[in-house]
Amino acid sequence: MADSRDSADLPTVSVITVNYRTTEDTVTCLSRLRAELDYPADKLELICVDNASDADSAARLGSLRDVRLITSADNLGFAGGCNLGARAANGDVLAFLNNDAVAHPQWARSAVRVLRDEPTVGAVAGKVLDRSGERVDFVDGGLTWFGMGYKRHAGEIDDGSHDAPRDVLFGTGSSLFVRAEPFALLGGFDERLFMFYEDVDLGWRLNLRGWRVRYVPECLSYHSHHGSMSGVDSAREHYLLERNALAVLYKNASEDTLARALPAALALAVRRSTARGEVDPKQLELDRRPEDPAEDGTTPVSTQALAGVLAIDQFVELLPELRRSREVEQRERVRTDVDLRPLMRRALEPAYPLPRYLAAHDVLVEAFGLDRAFGAPRRIVVITGDAVTERMAGPAIRAWHTAELLAEEHEVRLVSTNERVHTHQGRFCVLRADVRELAGHVEWADVVVLQGHALEMVPALKRADSDKIVVCDIYDPMHLELLEQGRDTDEQRRHADLRGATEVLNAQLRRGDFFLCASQRQRHFWLGHLAALGRITPRIYDTDPTMRSLISVAPFGLPAAPPRRTGPGIRGEHTGIGAEDRIVLWAGGVYSWFDPLTLLRAVHRLSERRKNPRLFFLGMNHPNPEVPEMGMADRTRELAEELDLVDRHVFFNEGWVPYRHRQNHLLDADCGVTTHFEHVETTFSFRTRMLDYLWAGLPVVTTEGDSFADLVREEGIGLVVPAESPEELAEALDRVLYDEDFAARCRERLAEVRERFTWESVLAPLTEFCRDPRPAPDRLRGSAPLSRSPRESGVAALRKDVALLREYLDRGGPREVARRAAGRIRRVATRRLRGGDSE
Repeated sequence: MADSRDSADLPTVSVITVNYRTTEDTVTCLSRLRAELDYPADKLELICVDNASDADSAARLGSLRDVRLITSADNLGFAGGCNLGARAANGDVLAFLNNDAVAHPQWARSAVRVLRDEPTVGAVAGKVLDRSGERVDFVDGGLTWFGMGYKRHAGEIDDGSHDAPRDVLFGTGSSLFVRAEPFALLGGFDERLFMFYEDVDLGWRLNLRGWRVRYVPECLSYHSHHGSMSGVDSAREHYLLERNALAVLYKNASEDTLARALPAALALAVRRSTARGEVDPKQLELDRRPEDPAEDGTTPVSTQALAGVLAIDQFVELLPELRRSREVEQRERVRTDVDLRPLMRRALEPAYPLPRYLAAHDVLVEAFGLDRAFGAPRRIVVITGDAVTERMAGPAIRAWHTAELLAEEHEVRLVSTNERVHTHQGRFCVLRADVRELAGHVEWADVVVLQGHALEMVPALKRADSDKIVVCDIYDPMHLELLEQGRDTDEQRRHADLRGATEVLNAQLRRGDFFLCASQRQRHFWLGHLAALGRITPRIYDTDPTMRSLISVAPFGLPAAPPRRTGPGIRGEHTGIGAEDRIVLWAGGVYSWFDPLTLLRAVHRLSERRKNPRLFFLGMNHPNPEVPEMGMADRTRELAEELDLVDRHVFFNEGWVPYRHRQNHLLDADCGVTTHFEHVETTFSFRTRMLDYLWAGLPVVTTEGDSFADLVREEGIGLVVPAESPEELAEALDRVLYDEDFAARCRERLAEVRERFTWESVLAPLTEFCRDPRPAPDRLRGSAPLSRSPRESGVAALRKDVALLREYLDRGGPREVARRAAGRIRRVATRRLRGGDSE
């Protein structure tokens, strides 16, 4: 138990656990809470509700120190027992913990921290593992269209992929924190449910009222799933699940949704039970009568088959009460079903792997149009040309996280055209495809998300009559990079490369239905491009004057879960770097548009007055073999040798650190650095790997000129210096590395800033678009103007054309006339292909 001295700013937490004939489990749970929970004793109230209490259980539980025992002669179920405890509780926060669960010492503090920091969070859903701590019990909730909540990823190995906080529809009642006031306003758990889905119902109602339910992985407990149901026939559990699902659906779905879903849900409940009970569905056909009339009229039916029928019967019995509850919920709701659809995850998930049941599920979804009500998952292909292996660079990292996030709601393939691809079958598929195979993946998809040169590999997408929805991720203005990268090539090659990259980008800008860029600076830049190509039209503008529905900002992101060490990093692994040294980390590659040379000179100056600065380059050789090493890498090595810094104050990792192990190097560093030249590439760049500095809480030193420098300056997370100034750069490094107070202030600000850059946050425009993807307004077929200018008379049109002919002849002779005529033919053909009118 924590010391009470830090309790002044903490709310009182009332932990409520319900006992029903498993007293030893309850004693263990409560005893460990009192002994191990890191929460001030004077702010912790332990309440035990003993359902169907008898003298033995009451005596045993009553002997527990600092536990308030509430007895009930009747078995009120989980819902009723929790409510009884909540009514007696004094806490501002109610914490529900199953009696067969064990809480981590930080269980309460981590939940309270979120409730205090995020006022719109009404409940915290804890992470729940099995008692061994190896497998998942609860990390996320899903809701089917027929009202059944389910635990996503239950039974899977806890591999660390669920250690990021996120909003959920509901938490599990086995580990749930709720603000006491909204819990009371909602009437607590619905006691008519007795047990099962009372937590789903509560979370759904909280969300409808505008509260958020937040999954917090640090709020950890270990649970023996359904210990209270051991020894009970599974048909009784199925009966409760079927009945309660119908009740929850009826109370909380909107009128339109309920009109589609409830009839289908009733039919599906019957089919689920007959399939589970292996009932012959045609036994009452007239041609199936037994020969002996005396045998006609009776047939054995298992309780599994009866479960669904009896559940419907009792759902009907509850309808008068449920109707009054429904009126309240629909009157008080402030959020729509569409708002909550993402929290349902995959609402069209069948949930049970029974063949007859699955067939009926698909029939009912189609017959009642449930895909329109709940949103059918889209098929999305994310295409990259980068290597997708354990060692990934920026484009592959961005494509990976894009696929990972979209796979929460859709069926996703991540396809790379690179030779280096580690195929993967998980929540999304990772596949390699050559140019011929790529067309098949595009044909499969409803939405294509592409980057780099991918559009050039699928010419069919560039046709004016292509109806695929295409999202172009143009976060990397690669033609501007080539201005610097091409300095080492001959002039003819440089011009050709730049022209080719510009044409590739122009093709995307002409074709895309939706665009992503990395910053507001980039957005302004790309809007200029789009305007020059004729994409900023009255139709686009009138649809959305902000143009955000055409092009949105989605910067590079970082994981929501903080970095955790999984192995060795820099210290102790590299000769010359010790425990007391101050490490400056260069996290990305060494490319032509960067300026590591000024950084080396600054480190040289700093080393003359400080003994222990160490600069570590995290990766010199790009993991994509198609990206050659640039001349700047050799110049960097040469200058480091010339200044006698190599393996003394400067260290090169000649390989590339695996993406999933990079945190071990980041956690060893004291600050992150990025330096670049002052040029147009810098102005519109977004230094992608710099987000890792935010993730690891590293104060940043950077040079002036890009949007990242603006962030560092505005948020106070480091220092910004002029380009190519080794003196000022050395001073900045000295302050960040050796001024402990300044570094601590930077780290404090970093903790707040990094929350804005989680992948879930930065890719929100894309996830929103993919929920309702549409062609860009100027790509809709048949989009002819509704109002038109009066047509010129034949004579007037002829005079105009003659005047233009003379003008073009004066400008450039017959060649100019031919060029202009070809341009007009192209414009007319394009408009006609799109269904518009001609000139």
